[in-house]
Amino acid sequence: MEAKALYRSVWLESLGPRKDVSVREERGRRGFEQARPPGERAAARGSKADGGVAHCYLPVSVFPRSVPLSPMALPASPLRPSVDSLLGPGGALEAALDAYEYRPEQLQMARSVERAFDERGYLLAEAGTGTGKTLAYLVPALLSGRRVVVSTATKTLQEQIFFKDLPLLRERMGLSFEAAYLKGRNNYLCLHRYEAFQKDPQFATREEGHAWPHLRAWAGSTETGDRSELALPESFSAWGRLSTTSDTCLGSKCPVYENCFVTRTRRAAEQADLLVVNHHLFFADLALRGRGKGSEGVLPPYDAVIFDEAHSLEDAAGSYFGHSVSSFRLEELVRDALGAMAPTDTRFGMLSSLVVRLRTYSEALFSQAPRVLGLTEQEGAVALKPERLERLSGSIEQVKVALSALSAFTTSEREPELTLLTRRCAELVADLSFLEKVESNDHVYWAEMRGRGVFLRASPIEVSRELQERLYGSVDTVVFTSATLAAEGRFDFYARRMGLFDADGVPVTSVRTVAVPSPFDFERQSALYLPTHLPDPAAPGFIEAAAEEIVRLCDVTGGRAFVLFTSLRNMERAHALARHRLPYQVLLQGERPKQQLLEAFREQPSVLFAAHSFWEGVDVPGDALSLVIIDRLPFASPGDPLVAARIRQLEARGEEPFGGYQLPQAALALRQGFGRLIRTRADRGIVAMLDRRIVTKSYGRAFLASLPPAWRTHQPEALEAWFLGEPVYDMEP
Repeated sequence: MEAKALYRSVWLESLGPRKDVSVREERGRRGFEQARPPGERAAARGSKADGGVAHCYLPVSVFPRSVPLSPMALPASPLRPSVDSLLGPGGALEAALDAYEYRPEQLQMARSVERAFDERGYLLAEAGTGTGKTLAYLVPALLSGRRVVVSTATKTLQEQIFFKDLPLLRERMGLSFEAAYLKGRNNYLCLHRYEAFQKDPQFATREEGHAWPHLRAWAGSTETGDRSELALPESFSAWGRLSTTSDTCLGSKCPVYENCFVTRTRRAAEQADLLVVNHHLFFADLALRGRGKGSEGVLPPYDAVIFDEAHSLEDAAGSYFGHSVSSFRLEELVRDALGAMAPTDTRFGMLSSLVVRLRTYSEALFSQAPRVLGLTEQEGAVALKPERLERLSGSIEQVKVALSALSAFTTSEREPELTLLTRRCAELVADLSFLEKVESNDHVYWAEMRGRGVFLRASPIEVSRELQERLYGSVDTVVFTSATLAAEGRFDFYARRMGLFDADGVPVTSVRTVAVPSPFDFERQSALYLPTHLPDPAAPGFIEAAAEEIVRLCDVTGGRAFVLFTSLRNMERAHALARHRLPYQVLLQGERPKQQLLEAFREQPSVLFAAHSFWEGVDVPGDALSLVIIDRLPFASPGDPLVAARIRQLEARGEEPFGGYQLPQAALALRQGFGRLIRTRADRGIVAMLDRRIVTKSYGRAFLASLPPAWRTHQPEALEAWFLGEPVYDMEP
């Protein structure tokens, strides 16, 4: 927590002189420019802090170099620190950490990343758990002299990089650099909206109202405006009226623009050598550039990108390269439109009548949509079929007409709030027009319910073309890394999905691959239990039999188990059957926020029933987790509209979708689930796969080939003996 508190401020005092080993080699013009003092470099770039561009996300924290580099300070290249001198045997990392143990796997990966930067090429790097991959890519990135974006899937990894790994490199290893940690802009207090909220503070619940005095005191003293400084629940609905989004930010036309937390922190981040972001921020920026809202995008210009947790990139990218209209989006527009003009204004009557008409038509559309489209929250996503959408065409047209009328009114006015409403109306009309036609063969049209919200969406079936056009054409160095990129030891599947290989497996750009094994001894540390006595997952009675097996396995390990499911329905059924028979704390995903569940799990022997969000990005080292139970092979549901569309597209090309898409995707997902168990050299435990198909079906070999070399058995008695450390001789290697 010391590091986190230290780097929370926007700009820090110098922390002392750097060591000689920190000086980087000048690498041409880019390296020379990165070596300039911050003010000079910003002026040379002509960097912009136009809030009209930064509609989505912004930096949160920045820490500077210990001493700004200058061109005269750059020594000859032999003195430049190398990857080997920092991460190799007897290197700076070993000297900095008392308990450090040299990892050849880490150095192998770092050399591969360094080569990618030197050659300005692309790298797919699979790095097993325990490799130390974050330092393996951070070191060559910082030595490159280029501005690098590091993008992760989870906030946990973002914070590890910024508050743990980067301070280590800077303070203990002598590297000198500037770095920025960027979050979504809705994490920050908007001073303009806060001023309006104070005049009429309204809260959805009494509990939210009780938090107002504390929130108001914080707003008057915070230096960052970062919501994470407050202990607000995730469901604190009033925050939506206190923060900004791409729809509500006035940018440089805002009356408090110069004092805005967005403006101040973004300007500071423009001086950074390394930007730490998440995938959603990165692709929001990429999509924003493509939609013509400012060629600079949200992020400052960058030279290279490193995607960590890159196995989740396809889904993250797809969520931004499409079109979406929701009931929430229209509700927010109505609310903001009514608040954009004082009731005493002579024009308020006209504005109010236009907004009321829009609200009436919008409510009519989204109240009918679930019934017409066959939507329920339990069923998840459904395809938008043209014949069903046709039944909503009248309501959609009414909403479009009402939006156009509101837009025409606000266009004639000059206030920034009304100008912003004009843009929002136009974007909604464009998205509704795209959605109602259902014409693009490259998109899948679908709908879903989340709580009381209804969402209509059009997503690209593949993101490969979008990535080729928006990213690969402008950035010459990209590193993709994860513990799970290769299926059965091959990168072809992932590379094709990312648009790096074509359908014939031919690279479309210079791509290298490296698979770095985990340093863990999986044969000694882990057992893979494959029971064959359970019914097939599709057979009646499977969940009941699975619940029995869950209870028995938890008895072996004393709880301390993750029970991972491929569907919420099976999770809830198994939980209901087993919870009263487990003499441990029993936790269920959805009952509490994710972080609270993990904290409770670590505090005492527990059994956590969970689904999708706990299959990856969760780290519970030590004795707290000794058992991971997986209910069935994680094939994506063919009923999911996006999965179904991808299958149809592959079939239309004459390709085989099961072996070319469904099987490798499921194998990678299973490896993610397996990866929850062994997080350190001291960990030891069991992974139990309750789906007998991994043994009885021919494709089961593909799953087994993708897993770490754990010790295997089908026999419950042998498994228990192994866990207790007793000698056993009849297990399968």
